[in-house]
Amino acid sequence: MVLSVLRYRSKRPMSVVCLIVKKKEYGMRGWLAAGLAVCMAGAQATPVHEYNLKNGMKVLVREDHRAPVMVAQVWYKVGSSYEVDGITGISHVLEHMMFKGTDEYASGEFSRIISENGGRENAFTAQDYTAYFQTMEKSRLPVSFELEADRMRNLTLPEEEFLKEVQVVMEERRMRTEDNPQSLAYEQFAATAWASSPYRTPIIGWMDDLENLSVADLRAWYLKWYAPDNATLVVVGDVDPEEVFQQAKKYFGPLQAGEIVAPKPRLEIEQRGIKRIEVKAPAELPYLLMGYKVPVVHTAEVEWEPYALVVLAGILDGGTAARLESELVRGGEIAASAGASYDAYDRLESLFLMSGTPTTGHSMKDLEDAFMAQVGKLQDERVTAGEMDRVVAQISADKVYEQDSIFYQAMQIGILETVGLSWKEADRYLERIKAVTPEQVQAVARKYLQRDHLTVAELVPQPIDPKQPPRSGGSAHVH
Repeated sequence: MVLSVLRYRSKRPMSVVCLIVKKKEYGMRGWLAAGLAVCMAGAQATPVHEYNLKNGMKVLVREDHRAPVMVAQVWYKVGSSYEVDGITGISHVLEHMMFKGTDEYASGEFSRIISENGGRENAFTAQDYTAYFQTMEKSRLPVSFELEADRMRNLTLPEEEFLKEVQVVMEERRMRTEDNPQSLAYEQFAATAWASSPYRTPIIGWMDDLENLSVADLRAWYLKWYAPDNATLVVVGDVDPEEVFQQAKKYFGPLQAGEIVAPKPRLEIEQRGIKRIEVKAPAELPYLLMGYKVPVVHTAEVEWEPYALVVLAGILDGGTAARLESELVRGGEIAASAGASYDAYDRLESLFLMSGTPTTGHSMKDLEDAFMAQVGKLQDERVTAGEMDRVVAQISADKVYEQDSIFYQAMQIGILETVGLSWKEADRYLERIKAVTPEQVQAVARKYLQRDHLTVAELVPQPIDPKQPPRSGGSAHVH
């Protein structure tokens, strides 16, 4: 699975009080703050228990006893940002091959055994990590550990399976990117925005690289990165932390450590002027993408700046009261859709994104001008106290809802640990968001949303062949 959306959240309310807060989050701020305090008090996550095996593997466990289930995730510090030209997509292909057999278990046995034990399993590859997970009844934890430990060091990587799976990935690329105009536009946009950063290459890889990938390439990549000292084991659910650690020692402890060499920094060179591209593809609607180079928590020289960028994104895009929705979609009716996004938890310098589609009667230039006017407003005027309250309230409510999912809890821990931060960052996040001031939001808008650091991509629709209409992205593949 290529992971393009990194934030999962459960919509199921944790309590009646929390449900009311979610519905009322745009009004009566004083009442809202009190309601959120009640929710946060009732939904506070339990501490994370941290252990380290002698072979270098980290084990992180959080108890959540609301249901007799657990999720086990193994996170490897390798993804598309570790790859070099010529082997792009190799991390994702290896993810597929992790289900294709070891000396102990034949191809397909991993998934069959998990299913027989009433569990669900899958995996995903992103820019900075590859992760594997199983959700099972709590007593089945040893089943998960035994299978994961086995394939961490003992894949057979048969060539006949590799040849089939690389074809599957190539078809996935055709369906999700080449036949999806917005995805194709984003791929071209990223390749233009980044000059030296490895974020310029797609997670799924370039087609030419996939066509020329060999099983020898895959074996070398597996031996280089798949080792206990390059992995983090995360378990969340109805478990006892010490028992989990003992099981981890039993199954993962005997594995030999690798010889992990940290990847080269590959920092982005300074951009010295606006970049523009047109992407022509069969499509029904035009699409505009704009991105500015910005720091993340892991790279920021000034600690508060990434959190101010999170708030800035929330000012622009966070429901009907946000500026893009109220002023461009409903207000000016310039955009049929408009959004902004920023992820503070990447491993390397990232992008602050704005995107949208103009309404009938408005041009792409009209939409771009409207986005630029919003940027100028953020730079010239401080955001209001009411806007700050709304963003903090939304993020606070989201944090409550996130705790309703043991999968999301584990995923958040895994992401933080794998990009070079600590799971403790999650506990500090809300406090740091609340500490952001209107002056800081204005400061990051002025410092980072500069034209010389901007990349603009425009999807220019081409006639659609009725015999070969563009395909949607489809659902995530399952091994």
